[in-house]
Amino acid sequence: MKLFICHESALEYWRQRRALPENSADRRCRVVLPKGATPVASLALSGLEVPVHILLARPGNRRKPTIETQHVYSGETPIGSFMNVGEDFGVSSPEFCFLQMAERLTLIELVELGYELCGVYSLPLLGDKNVPKKGFYNRQALTSAKKLEAFLESTKGARGHKKAERALRYLLDGSASPMETKLAIFLTLPYKLGGFGFSPPKLNRQVKLVKSARKYFKKDYYVCDLFWPETKTAVEYDSDFCHTGSERIADDSNRRSALNLMGVNVVSVTRQQLFSPVGFEGVVRVISKHLEKRLRFEENSFAAEHRKLRNQLLSVYYETPTFLIP
Repeated sequence: MKLFICHESALEYWRQRRALPENSADRRCRVVLPKGATPVASLALSGLEVPVHILLARPGNRRKPTIETQHVYSGETPIGSFMNVGEDFGVSSPEFCFLQMAERLTLIELVELGYELCGVYSLPLLGDKNVPKKGFYNRQALTSAKKLEAFLESTKGARGHKKAERALRYLLDGSASPMETKLAIFLTLPYKLGGFGFSPPKLNRQVKLVKSARKYFKKDYYVCDLFWPETKTAVEYDSDFCHTGSERIADDSNRRSALNLMGVNVVSVTRQQLFSPVGFEGVVRVISKHLEKRLRFEENSFAAEHRKLRNQLLSVYYETPTFLIP
């Protein structure tokens, strides 16, 4: 009997492989889920941590688990729910995995996961000894906000569906790093969730240089981390890892000069500014001016929600998990 990996194990699979399988469109399928569980020893060969999460069609035939955690999905699985990745097992597609993880994550955690699945990076697994110094892996996007929306349309009534739909409102395609994701979330979430309510930017958008600019800077285009085309505003996250060394500093300087020549307002956000409530608010007010958007939040109520958001997004980077804004 073929087994179907789901939930945390499916997410682990995609983070481990960091790519869709070849001919992924042909591998997406609708399946008849097994009603009972069978031994999953063969899954150990896939390198997944135990317990392995598998999906069944009926709770009555659950058996005492050995190295698996058994979940039940009683509705019909739509096309695109799984991908065939081996003779013995399939895995929840990135879209189905997103829906399944809505049961397990907070709203903000689910938004972060959505950015990752729709972005061009993967977080490392626990215990990974080969993680790059920057702390994540580069890859092609596994899905998109449009694909997630289409999938959720076909799974109405499923557990976690309402939260998944809510998280989808705040997702953007194309994030290139976890910190870009956090920056975008801070800037675009509504006030009631602790964000600053800016309109959604384009992530990692190319800005093509005119001929005269190409002559000076020897580039056809630059890529902006967050870009608002309507006001020609770019927000760049200057990570400690990517922006050190004289050659890199010179390249960043040329980049800003070229974008300024193109009429683009460039606002840089450093790690120190992002992690400082007061420093970050100062940068936000500069962005607000360029976007011609007045900040209209009530200080006390917003401060409480912003503190919660900071605790969720940034506390993992601190020895002390609380992060208060004055």
